[in-house]
Amino acid sequence: MTRLANLAGRAVLVTRQGGVDVEIASDGLFAADAQSLYDRWDEFLAWASSAEPGVTGYFEMHAGELLSPAPYPRQVFGIGLNYKDHAAETGMPFPERLAVFTKFPTCITGGFTEVLLPEGHVDWEVELVVVMARRTHQVAEWEAWRHVAGVTVGLDLSERILQRAAGGQFSLGKSYPGFGPMGPHLVTPDELTDADDLALSCSVNGVVMQSSRTSEMVFSVPRLIEELSAVVPLLPGDVIFTGTPAGVGWVREPPQFLVPGDVVEATIEGIGTIRNRMITS
Repeated sequence: MTRLANLAGRAVLVTRQGGVDVEIASDGLFAADAQSLYDRWDEFLAWASSAEPGVTGYFEMHAGELLSPAPYPRQVFGIGLNYKDHAAETGMPFPERLAVFTKFPTCITGGFTEVLLPEGHVDWEVELVVVMARRTHQVAEWEAWRHVAGVTVGLDLSERILQRAAGGQFSLGKSYPGFGPMGPHLVTPDELTDADDLALSCSVNGVVMQSSRTSEMVFSVPRLIEELSAVVPLLPGDVIFTGTPAGVGWVREPPQFLVPGDVVEATIEGIGTIRNRMITS
C-alpha cells in the first residue's frame, strides 16, 4: 500500500507521519525524479513496503508544492464518451468501441498550479487517471490491474473551439500547457476499497458541476487497458485519462466556460482533491 507524491520535483512517500524523501531514505538506490520510478516499479514497491518502519526525518508537505506524480510520461491517452450520462448530454451515439485521443505530454502539470487560459472556450472534465507500472502489450482484461502502478485525480481541460476545428482537433484542443493537471498523489490500487467504484466530482468556484462514480464507466479501467494494449504497447509511467461524467460546460444552457479567476476543484474518493486556478497573462 503506497502513496507517491512529487514534491517540488522530488519523489516522496506519503505516510501518516509525513513525507519521506525517496532518494534520501533509499541512500540513493532510487533517484529523486518521480517519473524514473515507474521503470523500476516492482523494485520500488518492495523497498517502499519495507522502508517505512525504519525511516526517520519525516517532513510536512504543502499542497502548493505538489506536482504531477507522473510529470513527463511518454504517452498520454484520453478516452471520450466513457460515461453513459456524458454521452447522453452531448447527444452523441452510445460508444460501441473506445473513442481514443491523446493529450500531448507537455500539457501535464501539477494539481495545484495556475493554468493560463488561451483564447476560446475552456471547459472542465474531472477524470480518474491511471499510471502504468510496466510495459503492457496485449494484456487481457482480467490481469490488467496488475500492470497499473496507481491512480490519481486529473482534469482534462479542453478548449472547445479548437477541439472541433478542421474536422476535429481533439488532441490540440486538449493539450495547451497546463491542460492536464494531475495529483495530489499516486495511490496504489490495493489501498482503495474498490478500485472500480470510486466517487468523483468537480466544482467551479465551489459549485458542484459533476458528480458520479467510476463504476458508471462504459469501459472499465481493465477493459481500457485490454483494448489499448491490443494495439499500442503501454510503457512504464504512461498515463490514461479514463473519461468524464455528465456536467461539462459546453452543453449547459447557456454554455459555461472558464474565465480568469475561476477555481476548479476535482475530487476522487480515496485519492484526494486537486485545485487549479485559471489565470490570464
